[in-house]
Amino acid sequence: MSLVKLENVVKRFGALEVLKGISMTVEKGEIVAVIGRSGSGKSTLLRCINALEPVQGGSIVVDGIEVTAEGADHNQLRARVGMVFQSYNLFPHLNVERNVKLAPKLVRRQSDAQASELARRMVAKVGLADKLLAYPDELSGGQQQRVAIARSLAMQPTIMLFDEITSALDPELVGEVLKVLEGLADEGMTMMLVTHEMNFAKNVANRVIFMHEGRIHEDGPARETLLAPKTPELRSFLAAVLH
Repeated sequence: MSLVKLENVVKRFGALEVLKGISMTVEKGEIVAVIGRSGSGKSTLLRCINALEPVQGGSIVVDGIEVTAEGADHNQLRARVGMVFQSYNLFPHLNVERNVKLAPKLVRRQSDAQASELARRMVAKVGLADKLLAYPDELSGGQQQRVAIARSLAMQPTIMLFDEITSALDPELVGEVLKVLEGLADEGMTMMLVTHEMNFAKNVANRVIFMHEGRIHEDGPARETLLAPKTPELRSFLAAVLH
């Protein structure tokens, strides 16, 4: 049973069709890198999976929850699907520990002691144990992004979605964030990530999905697909990003 299943998903913004009948699955433990030019529908795809955007056609099922069904419980869905964005969205007035333990207390109804212990574990997992009491403005961009990952992990999701989480970072900070993702991959976390980091996609992802003009243009094993693209569109995209 696939953890994520999309069938013929259509998404429009007004007259603009951004997703043109997307069908795909993600299996438990898979790491899927979604690549493609700006405007190809990559981020919209993730937002539809997490019910942040309604779809105009097709069906999405995530971990047994039919996201697109009328009256679907989106809170239950978001308790199982972690999502990390390009912007860190941390609460500036809360320290790292309180940023991370807020959702487990509110959504999972954990006690303060339980949530604090969980926050400590998750913050240590992203390599920031010494920053537990720091505030966001005392952290670098890379550290803030790692806290955002810890905050998502604290909900103990079954799948993590990452939307270009390194694109706003200085090049020297990208590595520390990717290292956290490599650690999650080693632990068997199911992940879908929209990324421009082709080496990471090639070395860490199992699969690459190349989106082009709202459709899945290529979908295959990561190394094979990136080293020997089948279509001129993917070849030209790779030439542009690897120049």
